[in-house]
Amino acid sequence: MRAVIVETPGDVDALTIGEIDTPTPGAGEILVRTVASGVNRADVLQRQGHYPPPPGVTDTIGLEASGVIEEVGEGVTRWKKGDEVVALLAGGGYAEFFCVPEGQAIAPPPGIDLVSAAGVLEVAATVVSNVRVGCLKAGQVFLVHGGAGGIGTFATQYTKALGAIVAATAGSQAKLEHCREFGADFAFDYHEDWVDALKEATGGADMILDIIGAKYLEQNVKALKKGGHLVVIGLQGGVKGTLNLGLLLNKGASVAATSLRFRPAEEKAAICRAVEDEVWPMLADGRIRLSPETRIPFDDVRRAHEQLVGGDNVGKIVLVH
Repeated sequence: MRAVIVETPGDVDALTIGEIDTPTPGAGEILVRTVASGVNRADVLQRQGHYPPPPGVTDTIGLEASGVIEEVGEGVTRWKKGDEVVALLAGGGYAEFFCVPEGQAIAPPPGIDLVSAAGVLEVAATVVSNVRVGCLKAGQVFLVHGGAGGIGTFATQYTKALGAIVAATAGSQAKLEHCREFGADFAFDYHEDWVDALKEATGGADMILDIIGAKYLEQNVKALKKGGHLVVIGLQGGVKGTLNLGLLLNKGASVAATSLRFRPAEEKAAICRAVEDEVWPMLADGRIRLSPETRIPFDDVRRAHEQLVGGDNVGKIVLVH
């Protein structure tokens, strides 16, 4: 089958299209012919050699994809050949076919085509699971960094639907306006003093969802309210930062870091069920709108990665097979 191959980690030139063996579904797994693949920051990190897959998982990049079931493995009960699914993957999405445990596949959102659906599940699963880690409640203040990206756009709408007061950071006027358009009560330019601006507007955050990591660690802790929760899900700003434990202690706050990719299959299946039960109805009734979407042909995967890291991208990028 055709797949994206990275023989030597590096820049976008490391991405090539080649032939690899088609996977065979094991017990409890399904084989899916790919229609589209979501493009994520984690894919870029893996291409660069900074985010290897878990042991036993294919080296092929791709954490989410959609398609039509080609074959079901022994013991599969929910699915049959010909069913349409979206899937949360530990790897393998940038390929003509992928295998996935049946619990990590769910029906696409009602009324949304398979191409657009390919870019929804990983974002939704990440946000839903981590909002639970952050113990967010209605009426509390939620801050998301990267508010104009796929995670940020979804997180803004989802937490708004939960009754939170939502703030976001972004790096341009166009992106700040995007944040407001998708429901942010406050949008702050991260080139400016967003910590003081957040405190002046809301008193601080009860939960921060952070894709930056080390670069923002000290500022994030300063921005938290007493009893607040910082949940780090990305390391775009590095892996080693300075943490003022005294300030954290005085606030009775917490810092957590999570990775969806390395969670056990049973945990991922439960998160997928939660997305299907909770998020899909929100998409159906309009409480959550799809992010702006850029569709790029599979063979132009290099362009997809260039656009994602270029700084001007808004919303979600999807590779169309």
